[in-house]
Amino acid sequence: MSTQGTSSNIANPAPLGLLGFGMTTCLLNLHNAGFISLSIVIIAMGFALGGAAQIIAGIMEFKKNNTFGATAFTAYGFFWWSLILIWINPFSKIEAADPMSMGFYLGLWFVFTGFMFIGTLKHNRASQVVFGSLTLLFLLLSLANFTGSESIHTFAGYVGIFCGLSALYNAFGQIINQEFNKTVMPL
Repeated sequence: MSTQGTSSNIANPAPLGLLGFGMTTCLLNLHNAGFISLSIVIIAMGFALGGAAQIIAGIMEFKKNNTFGATAFTAYGFFWWSLILIWINPFSKIEAADPMSMGFYLGLWFVFTGFMFIGTLKHNRASQVVFGSLTLLFLLLSLANFTGSESIHTFAGYVGIFCGLSALYNAFGQIINQEFNKTVMPL
């Protein structure tokens, strides 16, 4: 994501949002691919960096009049918070999530992300890669829940690691390119 719209005296919030998204997505998908277990490490990262950092970046994008960035970062920040609530289920009287409900939950995120991907067609290639791979990730995770296929779930983990790394590249590229005032990392 790149910041567009009116000029402002606040810093570009996109790298913060992309770092929050990328680091948390990599960590969760290391679990999905079978490398690590789901632990408090992932939950804490999801709450702090995946959730809070992206929500802050989204609010800053609102201030920069960037509807795309504001919508993306704020929505995905709240995605992480909702996912954490699903995992820990602090509402003891409410039934825990089952594969069917998770399939629909992730399927709705697939639809949202697919439309956001269309928006990236006016953005840099790095943002297109992030949103294209994220769209595929949500589709695979939804299908894995609907079918119960562990192989689809594991493959989704590898797609998610790629997606997270692509978001990190995008974030680092925006930071480095701005610091050097030239294109060091092509986006």
